[in-house]
Amino acid sequence: MTDQGSRERRGSWLSHMREDVAAMRRRDPSATSDANVVLFSTGLHAIWAYRRQHWLWEHGAKGLAQFLSRRSRRRYGIEIHPAATIGRRFSIDHGMGIVIGGTAIIGDDCMLYQGVTLGMTGHHGGKRHPTLGNNVMVGANATILGDIHLGDNVKVGAGAVVVKDVPANVTVAGVPATIVKEHRCWEAARLTLVKPEDLDNENVRWSCAL
Repeated sequence: MTDQGSRERRGSWLSHMREDVAAMRRRDPSATSDANVVLFSTGLHAIWAYRRQHWLWEHGAKGLAQFLSRRSRRRYGIEIHPAATIGRRFSIDHGMGIVIGGTAIIGDDCMLYQGVTLGMTGHHGGKRHPTLGNNVMVGANATILGDIHLGDNVKVGAGAVVVKDVPANVTVAGVPATIVKEHRCWEAARLTLVKPEDLDNENVRWSCAL
């Protein structure tokens, strides 16, 4: 690789790292500064470890990538197979117990909470793990299984089990997961249970969606 190519690659990595930090800072109200995120966010450390391991996997060093992935699992309590494909500005909050399988695909601007599993339903080969679109949020201890697709802007409620495709722009919850009507937020606002200006608050949106 030429010096210019090496510089471009480093610049791209640094740009993606800055995006990851900004995404974590934006989504974590407890983060007081970029330095706080970089030093203390276990989820961010696990994501960066995965990105290095994925690069090794893509460049033929699969054994080394898997070895380092096992070390990361023990260190962070988060298991991400180096073959998984994860987009930009990915966030993990309270990530203990997360498992992401090798054929999983995650789009840009997604967020997972603790205990999430992106797993498979059997011992078949080929594409066997879920695909998440862009801006997908998956709540704590949710399980998404098999070669299924979740559309853009989907929210998965805590503890849900998803085994079928989910269309874009909906919230699903339950076991098995079903679509939850989101118009209850607007009904609550009309009844003055929730102020209209609070509908942009992430915590209120979560509560209404579930």
